[in-house]
Amino acid sequence: MSHVTTEIASQPECWSRALESKPEGLPEPGERVAVLGCGTSLYIAQAYASLREEAGLGETDAFAASAFPETRRYDRVLAITRSGTTTEVLTALARTRARTGARTGARAATTAITGDLATPVATAADTVVDLSFADEKSVVQTRFATTALALLRHHLGLAPAELPAQARTAVLDELPEAALAAEQFTFLGTGWTVGLAHEAALKLREASGSWTESYPAMEYRHGPISISAPGRVVWFLGAPPAGLPEQVRATGAAVVTSDLDPQAELVRAQRLAVALAERRGLDPDQPRNLTRSIILDQP
Repeated sequence: MSHVTTEIASQPECWSRALESKPEGLPEPGERVAVLGCGTSLYIAQAYASLREEAGLGETDAFAASAFPETRRYDRVLAITRSGTTTEVLTALARTRARTGARTGARAATTAITGDLATPVATAADTVVDLSFADEKSVVQTRFATTALALLRHHLGLAPAELPAQARTAVLDELPEAALAAEQFTFLGTGWTVGLAHEAALKLREASGSWTESYPAMEYRHGPISISAPGRVVWFLGAPPAGLPEQVRATGAAVVTSDLDPQAELVRAQRLAVALAERRGLDPDQPRNLTRSIILDQP
C-alpha cells in the first residue's frame, strides 16, 4: 500500500485533532491578512481567505509566496508550508520583517503552519503552529493540507462538528464509475471551494498525470465548457449553480455532485487520483519531476 493511501485514510483522525486544538498566532478578527503558500498550500490559502472574508472577519488575500507584493501593508502574514523549507515561503517571511502593518504602523506579525518544526521556518516566523501529527511521507500532499484547512475553519467558527465523520464517509464511499474511466476532468467550485477545485485538479495531475482543469463554476460557461464531451467528467466541489449541471450533461460529459461537505468531497478526489495512478502503473508517492520541497539556489 502506498504512503499516500494510508495518509488519505488517516484524515478523519487528523481533522478531529485539529478541531480540538487552539493554537496561538492565527489571525484575529479585524486584522488585514495575507496568506501565502506554494502549490497545494496556495489552494488551501485561497479557500481560507475566501471563507474569512465571507465571514466578515477582515480583508484577507491569498498569494503564491513567490508573488507576494512587498509594498502592500498587512497586519499579519500567515504562511502554510508542510516542509518548512520552501525557498519562496522563507524569502517572503524574511522580507515581511522589514514591512509595516496596516493599522498600527508596526511590523506585520508572521505565523507559519508547518508539518516539521526542525526546519528553517521555525525561526523565520514569529509564531509557528505545529501540525507535525499530519506530516506525510508521500511527495503528494493530502492530510497536511486538509488538516490545516480544518484547523483554520475551526478558528473561524466555520468547521461543522461532523466534519471528521464526513471524512470517514468520503474515505469509504465508492468512487464514481464514470470518473474511473474518464479521459479528462474538470473541477468546479464557488466561493471558498474554488481553491478546493484547484487542489482536486492538482492532485490528479500530480499523482496520475491526468488532463485536469479547474475554474470558478460560473466561469465554466465562458469557454471551458467547449471541451465537455462524452468520456469526460465535470466534478463540482459544493453545490453547483442552478442549471449548470444540466448544461454540462447536454454535452455528453458526466457530472459528479455530492451532499458531503466540500472539504470531505476533496478526499474522494484524492482517492481518485491514487486509483488512476495505480491503474496506469504509476507510483502515486513519487510523481514525475516533483520533490517534497522546492529549495532554490540563492544568488
